[in-house]
Amino acid sequence: MALTLDYPGALEALEALEGRGMKLGLERIEALLAVLGNPHKGLRGVLAAGTNGKGSVCALLDSMARCAGLRTVMLTKPHLLSWTERIAVDGQPIAEQGFADLIATVLDAATGMVGAHGSPTVFEVVTAAGILAAHTVQPDLLICEVGLGGRLDSTNVLDLGVAVITGIAVDHAAELGHDIAGIAAEKAAIIKRGNDVVTGADALALDVIRTTAERSGAHSLAAVGTDLPWDGEERGRAGITVNIGEPVLHLFSPLIGGFQRRNLAVAAHTARVLRRRGTSIPEEAILAGAVAVRWPGRMQWIDGSPPLLIDGCHNTEAVAAMVAAAIPLCAGHHTVAVFGAMADKELDDMLAALRPLTKDVIFTAPATARAAPGGDLARRWGTGARVAENVASALDIARSAAGPEGVVVAGGSLYVAGEALQAVGSLGRGRGG
Repeated sequence: MALTLDYPGALEALEALEGRGMKLGLERIEALLAVLGNPHKGLRGVLAAGTNGKGSVCALLDSMARCAGLRTVMLTKPHLLSWTERIAVDGQPIAEQGFADLIATVLDAATGMVGAHGSPTVFEVVTAAGILAAHTVQPDLLICEVGLGGRLDSTNVLDLGVAVITGIAVDHAAELGHDIAGIAAEKAAIIKRGNDVVTGADALALDVIRTTAERSGAHSLAAVGTDLPWDGEERGRAGITVNIGEPVLHLFSPLIGGFQRRNLAVAAHTARVLRRRGTSIPEEAILAGAVAVRWPGRMQWIDGSPPLLIDGCHNTEAVAAMVAAAIPLCAGHHTVAVFGAMADKELDDMLAALRPLTKDVIFTAPATARAAPGGDLARRWGTGARVAENVASALDIARSAAGPEGVVVAGGSLYVAGEALQAVGSLGRGRGG
């Protein structure tokens, strides 16, 4: 008898799987997909890896493709408020019951896998559900964000034709280490024979990606910023501009933060690569998609008294980029930060990157077992740190401390960003998001 679930039941099932932890490797996902009839075969689109920026590149590409009138499925992770966000069809999260039905189908298929391969992880189940959704929809373009690393991430069963690798930095050090060349090699392992490769990496990481692309038999590789020069301008809360390519594209996007310029350049060139491969994304759709993109929880400015800036900066490089973008946005106003992070991150380095923004920080922990206790973060910070029980109460304290003329900045994790948006009821509102 087939398993049936409603949405709360699906969440309970996923929560039970989360308790089993994370296991890297492709054996379980390959076995699971085989039981499901190999729904990943024949899908076409973009598989995007990288330390930071891959979600933004996916969102931009999805927007550009939809502006071209194409049907899309986008698979991203983690979510801000709802698991349904991880499977977006034509720009909208899948319906709750549709999500539950997919999870039920995948869990049914997983029955009996304990012997040879072991039970699938929560990430593998949701990846399989997203692939199954794409197989059902048969979109013009599947856009999939890689989770951890690349080589052993469950999404690496996909060969979509185009591989994107954004910038490379240290993150998930316990699994990937601190060596940039090694991290780049893990992420470049998503490249398959015949792929067109677009990357925003440079220096040593780019050398590794080039070598991997050659050994893998990739069709082409374009390094945005190296092979393909670009320039652009950061316009504060007004967004960003980018000029790239030949012929030159003059792009504007409401995404906030100078670091988004390279992401926009990578997305624009990837759209051109897709067009060369036969997916019709004309130049005007690239321009329109850059304008229309919405990516909540990433440098999202929400007006108010005080205004709130939310960014799910989840590692040291991302915190540093957020701070560099936030300082001019907050100039002349008392700035109070709400900060929480995952315990497996480089916490001291993240806090060091945060210090130039403000001395006034409310530390907290989002509602996940992976979170570092707010008290631990406060101890590491030192003098002046305050602790709140949860993100919502931290925001209340921060608003009071900032006053109506100040600014509150919330980040350190996408979990913090999601709970901050939930607290203010502003998913999708505000500039930049």
